[in-house]
Amino acid sequence: MVASFLATAAAQAQPLPGDFVFLRDIDPSILQDIRYASSNNFVGRRLSGYDAAECVVKRSVGPALKSVQAELAKQKLSLKMFDCYRPARASRDMVVWAQNGRETPAERRYNPTLPKKDLFRLGYIAERSQHSTGAALDLSLVDLAADNSAAFDPAKTYADCTAPEAARAPEGSVDMGTGYDCSDVKSHTASRAVTPDQRRWRNMLVAAMTKQGFVNYSKEWWHFSMPGAGGQAYDFPIRRGSR
Repeated sequence: MVASFLATAAAQAQPLPGDFVFLRDIDPSILQDIRYASSNNFVGRRLSGYDAAECVVKRSVGPALKSVQAELAKQKLSLKMFDCYRPARASRDMVVWAQNGRETPAERRYNPTLPKKDLFRLGYIAERSQHSTGAALDLSLVDLAADNSAAFDPAKTYADCTAPEAARAPEGSVDMGTGYDCSDVKSHTASRAVTPDQRRWRNMLVAAMTKQGFVNYSKEWWHFSMPGAGGQAYDFPIRRGSR
């Protein structure tokens, strides 16, 4: 029994690869809502490899995010991280999900007009994700002066991700015009289907991230990457005890 406990503790204490860090250790003020470590995502369950809801990034990415956060703080805003490093096994999990032949109403909230089997072909999900290099991020902005207390209720029926903010699942962030992980043309960063206020938030996020060297993916207002910081894909699990 003792040997088993020690083996489990040792596994949980595995260090991160040398060029990875926990974002909390760089800037604990950056908010985190790591969605693939929960059931609040398009698959509807925790994805393989997300053993803890922690944002892990390449060491060179952390200070850049800290600089973004410092600039946003002057406007009483904060970053909120939805996904950071993604174990390669989680991407394989997504492939299995896309090919299982089922589409539940909860899943359709995230891709209201597209069959999920087409999401890879259309560029909304990557079979080999840059997230697995530790250089890609999914994030949004939070207005710290607003009421962000509304929480996701798995028992509640929400409108799809393109609906008005009041009808969508709450995310505790500013209204970008769609929910996170919304596979729809309305999620394209430059979409003309959003309101002036929603466009202003998107532009503010892109400007803040671009200033620190990040590049936005045009089909997803939430997705940014750091050119040159990537490299090989990794598959180590995310564990809270690995610090």
